[in-house]
Amino acid sequence: MQREKETMKKLAKLSIFNTLSKKMVWGFILIIFLGSLLLSLPIATSHQQGTALIDILFTAASATCITGLTVVNTATHWSLFGQVVILGMAEIGALGYMTFAVLLFNIIRRHRSMGLSTQLMVKESLNLENLSDTKSVMKYVIGLSAVFQLGGVGLLAVDFIPRFGWKRGLYVSVYHSVMSFCNAGFDVFGDSLMRFRNDSYVLLVTIVLIVGGGLGFLVWRDLLLYHERKRLSLNSKLTLTTTGTLFVLGFVILLVTEGNLSGLLGDHMSWVNRTINTLFLSVTPRTAGIVTLPTNSLHSGSIFLIMILMFVGGTPGSTAGGIKTTTFGVLMLQSIAQLRGREDVEFSHRRFSQANISRALLLVFLASIVITLATLVLTQTEKIPQGYGLEYIVFEVLSAFGTVGLSLGLTPHLTVIGKVIIMILMFVGRVGIFTSLYALSKRQPKVSRLRYPEENILIG
Repeated sequence: MQREKETMKKLAKLSIFNTLSKKMVWGFILIIFLGSLLLSLPIATSHQQGTALIDILFTAASATCITGLTVVNTATHWSLFGQVVILGMAEIGALGYMTFAVLLFNIIRRHRSMGLSTQLMVKESLNLENLSDTKSVMKYVIGLSAVFQLGGVGLLAVDFIPRFGWKRGLYVSVYHSVMSFCNAGFDVFGDSLMRFRNDSYVLLVTIVLIVGGGLGFLVWRDLLLYHERKRLSLNSKLTLTTTGTLFVLGFVILLVTEGNLSGLLGDHMSWVNRTINTLFLSVTPRTAGIVTLPTNSLHSGSIFLIMILMFVGGTPGSTAGGIKTTTFGVLMLQSIAQLRGREDVEFSHRRFSQANISRALLLVFLASIVITLATLVLTQTEKIPQGYGLEYIVFEVLSAFGTVGLSLGLTPHLTVIGKVIIMILMFVGRVGIFTSLYALSKRQPKVSRLRYPEENILIG
């Protein structure tokens, strides 16, 4: 009887999640559609030049999914209006459209009450654990986003205004601050940040914005409230540990594989600047997609490392994509526990539930299937240039799935089918595999009263 009650509760939760998933998916589709309509206007392009429908949809999907992969140059193809539309879609996509819906609702109604359905949508949109967290986390999402982005504008303006003048300098400061915090790779310079590779100040500010957006709002809330609570949640501890480990390992490996960029940037650049560029290179695969040097000029070992970092991505409830650091951390701890012969997976004097571990394994398995199928299709539709191998396609697939925006050069030359595949990958990477699958599922979960005998098979 007790087992049946628990099963019914799980089925009820799955049914609610199914409904919310469909609303979330259609919400993002609506944003892409509205953004495409705005980008199709003649005023959206420079010199009133037309844009192919598939390219408009691709740009809108890339902006809403905060990826940054582009088939046209953002700085030269789109007008000021078009660039602002892309900026708005990236902001909405990064923070979640429900954040803006609730914010607008509160402004109009002038109070902070939210209905149960709205709270459930916010909970799912921001990957919250408890429904009671929705109101408090909403404040941190909006507040932290404003602080980081406005702070970024002020810090970048110190460099950009003297360089470009007040009007242009302030505009590029706003654009670059928003795109960096949102972990989107769009830029209005035409060459990302390649012209600023000698400007350590701009690179360091950008690194702070990228890490700030990719760390996750729940983690930032824990850090800001640490002086009151005197503790961090298990989620925050695992996130910080995994993020720090990947950050340090990535930086050290890139120092070795690229020789601190001495081969690419030469001896004319100081050791300090080359080190900061290497540091930047280790941060941007966290789904930022901003570069200071061509990705296709990197050593094959560096490209392979970047592909791994793109697959892992950032933190749940952040502006980053990928399978997320917590998923990677749980599976690493699970592997270590199994190798040591331990039954429980422990971290920081806590034990992970089997449901957590099973969900992480399922997520990685489904992500691998999606990436494999997409790669298989693209090998048939896209042409691999001479001098490249399968990494030319796999890199783009991982970049799209992880909503990163880095490229080896395939995206501008994609066929129509290739663009559709990349758009689907960006959408699934931003919305989430589980959310996408539940949204597509038309079957309602059923309770099974029959359990077969348990038996083991050979593994490995």
